[in-house]
Amino acid sequence: MESTGIEEQLRAAERGAAAPYVNYPPTPWWYAPAIGAWAAAMIGTFTWWRENAALFMASLAALIAVEALFVVWMRRRHGALPMPGKGTPPAEIAAVWRGYFAALPVVTLVVGLVWWLVGIPAAAGAAFVLVTVGLAVYERRYASAAAGTRARLR
Repeated sequence: MESTGIEEQLRAAERGAAAPYVNYPPTPWWYAPAIGAWAAAMIGTFTWWRENAALFMASLAALIAVEALFVVWMRRRHGALPMPGKGTPPAEIAAVWRGYFAALPVVTLVVGLVWWLVGIPAAAGAAFVLVTVGLAVYERRYASAAAGTRARLR
C-alpha cells in the first residue's frame, strides 16, 4: 500500500514539473507568419548595409525593439515561458526541441545560399517561407508532444 502512495507522489511531482511545458496556450494564427516576416525584414535590412548606414542601423534597432516587445508579450501571455534549450522538459517535448535545433542550421544554410546565389530580396523571401512553415510545423509537433505528455501523466 505504501509504495502506491509514493508512486502517486512521484507522478504528481512529474506532472508539476511538466506543467509549464504542457499547459501552454496555443499561439495565435498570426504567430508563424509574423515571425517569418520579422526574419525576412531582418535580412531585408541588409539591402541598405552599404548604401545608407543610418537607415540600416535604424532598421536593425527597430526590429530588435519589436523582438523585445514580442518576448515580453509572450512571457506575460504564457506566464512561465519555457524556451527551447532551457530547463528540463518532458521527454516528448525534448524530442521536439531537438528537431527545432537541428532545423536551425539547415534553414540558415539555405537562406545563406539563396542570398549568395540570388540576392538579398530572394533570401528574405526564402526566410519568410522557411521560418513561417518551420514554425507552423514546430507548433503542431509541440502541441502533439504536449498532448502525449498529458496523456502519459494522467
